[in-house]
Amino acid sequence: MNTTTDTATTPNAFVFNEAQWLQVLFLLADTATWLQQLQEGLIWQLPVQQHKKLLRKSWYLSATVLAHILERHYYKLPRHPLAGKFTISIPEIVNAIKEAGQLSPEPLAGSANLQRVWEAGYSLGYDPAGNTVTIMTIISSTAGKLLPLFPAG
Repeated sequence: MNTTTDTATTPNAFVFNEAQWLQVLFLLADTATWLQQLQEGLIWQLPVQQHKKLLRKSWYLSATVLAHILERHYYKLPRHPLAGKFTISIPEIVNAIKEAGQLSPEPLAGSANLQRVWEAGYSLGYDPAGNTVTIMTIISSTAGKLLPLFPAG
């Protein structure tokens, strides 16, 4: 019995098509650049000062993270009713995120991420138990990419 197989006739054979692969790579790179520009343009539309502080490489607020924060923690969106909610406006939430970026990050226990706990001095919203909160916890990667944040007690 012949146990050798011809890889050219095997149905699962993988043939690397460099020209096609390069086209897809450049398409994805161009699309990512375009989406990055759209995302930054969206952040620039917010009525807050010093937008660049939200878009630094060391403290970066992406549209994806902002969408998650608002979907889960903005009081005007009734999704996730058991999550803490911000009762301040969207520009105020974004401004608070920007202000928290001035704090020194602390290691997050049990994680490679960092956290900043920002005290507003005024009510930001309420926690899942319905208690008024004045503190916001911001989690970021060590590279500065913001991860979902929430009002905290």
